[in-house]
Amino acid sequence: MQLLRDIFSINEILTVSLLGWFTAQVLKTIINFILLGKLQLERMWGDGGMPSAHSATVCAMVIATARSQGVSSPIFAVACVLAIITMHDAMGVRHETGEQAKVLNQMIEQWIDISSKNSPFLQNMHLKEMVGHTPLQVVAGVVVGVVVGALYPMSLT
Repeated sequence: MQLLRDIFSINEILTVSLLGWFTAQVLKTIINFILLGKLQLERMWGDGGMPSAHSATVCAMVIATARSQGVSSPIFAVACVLAIITMHDAMGVRHETGEQAKVLNQMIEQWIDISSKNSPFLQNMHLKEMVGHTPLQVVAGVVVGVVVGALYPMSLT
């Protein structure tokens, strides 16, 4: 037990950040199981879905940084800016990428149906659709990250 405590205390900000990510991924897998009725272990490392692991990771990092370095520290400012950029990107560019992938995947399926000669070229063509997040998924990730960051027992040395 002491060995684990020593390992986790080497860099508490990193540890809390990774714990935020892990917690969100576990929750995402459980929520996906409840909604679909089947266990998809890919959700443990996959992007997209509820809650946003990106948001949970960076928000846990922000809270851990505030707790260990203070809110007036330069590293806290960097953590906040990184969190804002990450969450904005998750809702914006990455969400739109997923929406475009849905449309392209439908077009590919229709093209294959129209002409069987297109099938060999497009047979295995499928773009990943779940890459971004809705605002609700990002907010849920923020909540997970804040809770993990606040509850982690930091040494504050």
